[in-house]
Amino acid sequence: MKKQEFKSGFVTLIGRPNVGKSTLMNHLIGQKIAITSDKPQTTRNRIQTVYTKEDGQIIFLDTPGIHKAKNKLGEYMVSIAERTMKEVDVVLWLVEPTTFIGAGERHIGEQLLNVKTPVILVINKVDTVKKEEILKFIQAYKDLYAFADIVPVSALKGENTGELLNTIFKYLPQGPMYYDEDTITDQPEKQIAAELIREKALRLLSDEIPHGIAVAIDSMKERKGGSMMDIDATIVCERDSHKGIIIGKNGEKLKQIGIQARREIENLLDMQVNLKLWVKVKKDWRDSDFLIKNYGYDRREI
Repeated sequence: MKKQEFKSGFVTLIGRPNVGKSTLMNHLIGQKIAITSDKPQTTRNRIQTVYTKEDGQIIFLDTPGIHKAKNKLGEYMVSIAERTMKEVDVVLWLVEPTTFIGAGERHIGEQLLNVKTPVILVINKVDTVKKEEILKFIQAYKDLYAFADIVPVSALKGENTGELLNTIFKYLPQGPMYYDEDTITDQPEKQIAAELIREKALRLLSDEIPHGIAVAIDSMKERKGGSMMDIDATIVCERDSHKGIIIGKNGEKLKQIGIQARREIENLLDMQVNLKLWVKVKKDWRDSDFLIKNYGYDRREI
């Protein structure tokens, strides 16, 4: 194969919170990197993952959902998502299968008017509707923006995701292989471990708490001989009452979070993990530049 036929580029996934961006990205690259949950604002950082095949490479940037910001962390998340759209070769806009286009979608449509990048509309969750209805959804969105392409998929079931990859490559320029072919993400293992702990907390805790938690890895050390990884981590919350709920009666809730997170981290690292979790209260950390940075969110990204 001639070298110049290799296509490569950067692709961002945008959309309202909880539309399935992380699920889609995990499916496309074939490994779990981005955390998923049914609660909004699950993704806080711009996560970079890599899909490589013989004649091309896609670097996916999974951004936080675009929404109206309520605090500094929210502003940080939205600014990353909006800036990323202007820095990539292709934008994937994920939406749900519906003919009703609400204020959240219209807001994203307005943001896209400032973008010259090709935009592919991805109608996700098509496994939840009748096939004959999909044309109606495509028609409804066609009036909102001049899309380069429209591809219906089910990220959860993996339906039509191969067609989506082919469509992306159509719009990518010829370019180099940015990462080795076995690279899947640029995220350090420490950060993925922290995110996996946060995912389990999001899934196991009641609705009013999860937005106000962060996870910091205090230490991550491999034992001699590589048989075990010792990880100490702290779940940070905003209120004393939240601390009690996270720990749970007789420490049961924290134990559950730890067991589920440990399994996932063992899969990630391919070794046994000894995970110890603590809970600390840091009031209003989401409005503190210092604490946002301290918990792994880089203000320079803004």
